[in-house]
Amino acid sequence: MAYRRHLLLVTSLFALSIFACNAFNQITSKTPSPSPSPSLPTLTPTALPSIPVSPGESHPNEPVFIAGDIPYTSPFFVNTMSEPFVLLEDQAGFVHRDEEFEFLLSSQVIGPVEIHEDKTLTYSLALPAIPQGTQVDVDNDGERDAGVQIFAIAYWSNTWDGPFLEGRDGRGWSNAYVSTITDPEQDNEIIGGILIVWAPDDQQGFPTDFGPDGKLFTQDDPTAPIPAGYNLVDLNHKPFRVYKEARPRITLNEGEISVNDFSKMSYTKAFESLFEKVSREYPFTREKHIDWDGLHKKYAARIARISNDKDFYRTLRDFTWEIPDAHVGLSVNGDVFFEESGGSFGMNLAELSDGRVIVTRIFPNTPADRQGLQIGAEIITWDDKPVQQAIAEVTPFFGPFSTQHHKRQEQVVFLTRVPPGTRLNIQYRNPGEQVKQATLRAEVEYASLFAAIPDLSKDELVIPIEGEVLDESGLGYLRINTFSADYSLMARLWEHFMKRLVEDEIPGLIIDLRANSGGSGKIAFDFAGYFFEEELPLYFSLYYNDRSGKFEREDHPVRIEPAPITYTGPIAVLVSPYCISACEGFAYALTQQERALIVGHFPTAGAFGEVGRGQYTLPGEISMQFPTGRPETPDGQLLIEGEGVALDITVPVTEDSALGREDTVLQAAIEALLEEIR
Repeated sequence: MAYRRHLLLVTSLFALSIFACNAFNQITSKTPSPSPSPSLPTLTPTALPSIPVSPGESHPNEPVFIAGDIPYTSPFFVNTMSEPFVLLEDQAGFVHRDEEFEFLLSSQVIGPVEIHEDKTLTYSLALPAIPQGTQVDVDNDGERDAGVQIFAIAYWSNTWDGPFLEGRDGRGWSNAYVSTITDPEQDNEIIGGILIVWAPDDQQGFPTDFGPDGKLFTQDDPTAPIPAGYNLVDLNHKPFRVYKEARPRITLNEGEISVNDFSKMSYTKAFESLFEKVSREYPFTREKHIDWDGLHKKYAARIARISNDKDFYRTLRDFTWEIPDAHVGLSVNGDVFFEESGGSFGMNLAELSDGRVIVTRIFPNTPADRQGLQIGAEIITWDDKPVQQAIAEVTPFFGPFSTQHHKRQEQVVFLTRVPPGTRLNIQYRNPGEQVKQATLRAEVEYASLFAAIPDLSKDELVIPIEGEVLDESGLGYLRINTFSADYSLMARLWEHFMKRLVEDEIPGLIIDLRANSGGSGKIAFDFAGYFFEEELPLYFSLYYNDRSGKFEREDHPVRIEPAPITYTGPIAVLVSPYCISACEGFAYALTQQERALIVGHFPTAGAFGEVGRGQYTLPGEISMQFPTGRPETPDGQLLIEGEGVALDITVPVTEDSALGREDTVLQAAIEALLEEIR
């Protein structure tokens, strides 16, 4: 059936939209850590050929080549890969607990990552005869020795500059897709997995256990000599197992961003497992007034009575609707969507700032078209109710929402979406005519839905960043369509535009984010760095810690770091309620030091909780996400969540703007920038 084909597309596109700000914010992020231990002096990286290697025959099993699998559970991992490779990752950053540690170009040994037809990933890495990493003395003997080089195998995706890593690509040590295992509740301490250790001779020592404090590379670690050359150290054994194997296979660990898989459980067990974790880790319980006990009592009773996937889905859907947070996401069940919202009347509506609701688009040969409604018609009553009341009573299928202004936008969209076959009465007035009445019968129709919601109407062939110089004003105009496309492509496009802006002395810049549903916060803040000449802290992330039973702030803030190029002209940023998550972070970053004006009909979506650790799969092929990270300003104020990025210039919604006769938001930004330039 035709509606099935449409619905499959709706389902797949909406799945991408609700999980737009996904786990890939976490792939290369490093949890801030304490200052280096005084017992472990920092050593300057040194070219190693000058260090003598003990004479003698090489070990017959000396490691020369490492290969393995890269398992992943996130459906977005492969889609957002950009120039992927594995790195023989220098662990000096972890040894000294230095999250700012940058991987020296001379030390970077990389290997290919292969994506197979079945979407599985494998890697391979040839080891150099003598690696060029950082020597660290970790034998705790009180003497300054030559030390060893310590590595992990880590997946990386190149974004900036050449094929190797630079500071903006990432620093510190990996906590995801890596041969080690880290603990996010202990500042990403390495607690297991496999290290690769290279010793210049057989006189160097290495820990044999974590020691009484349970931490690696601290003063209480017991140590023992380690053989010369390459050694594999399995930290999962007690004592550590040190061995040599010429061509070992090492499977990388997905780490803290792996999906919580409850899909093989019963409905009741899956819900209880989900609820227990979510109710503990959800970061906005106080602000959103969530009564977890009441919700459990209400929905556990419903879950206990269900016997099929569709009812399980509906129950979970209703549960998510109780939590006003646009980052609480649930994949779409096509059958349920069809039954509840598959019908429509073939028109789009808009609510104007003066309170009127008008028709903005009519689709040919649909109920609205056959009844004679025209573009610009005012809707007066809907289903025998005043239209404003009818809108307020709508529960949009694609909820929940963090702000009322975002919810209201989709209430208008879903006013026209009903079960197929639904009949209702309306009163309307076409332009220049008297009030008329009509009875409409809903038909299966999706074109109006795609036209109404930006995430569902994006052209897949449009590049992620588009730019031009506006003819009349001479201002630059950049539209960032997403922060979740190919990161390397985005970085090169962005740097190209920044160079042109600076070299051509473009006097002012408009950045359009109105249809940007987010993605990587990392690349969003990298982009922001092109507008500042000094480093600026933005916010701290807090996560629930099972050990302490409370939310704990990470030691270092998310920040803007200046880029190699700086554009200093005035900026206006165009936003809407469909600017979500990383998009909001970028817009907020540009409000620092009053760097940009924020312009729009409405603020951003107000959904800024980090979701990388909050992914779930449940019975019935259901995917869910809940935020786990809480953003706070340096003075402890909740950031963006529930409010959105505030507007400096609020532009009324008029007939001209709603009908597309004039982009009044863009025009307001042009006028404001020209006034500032003058």
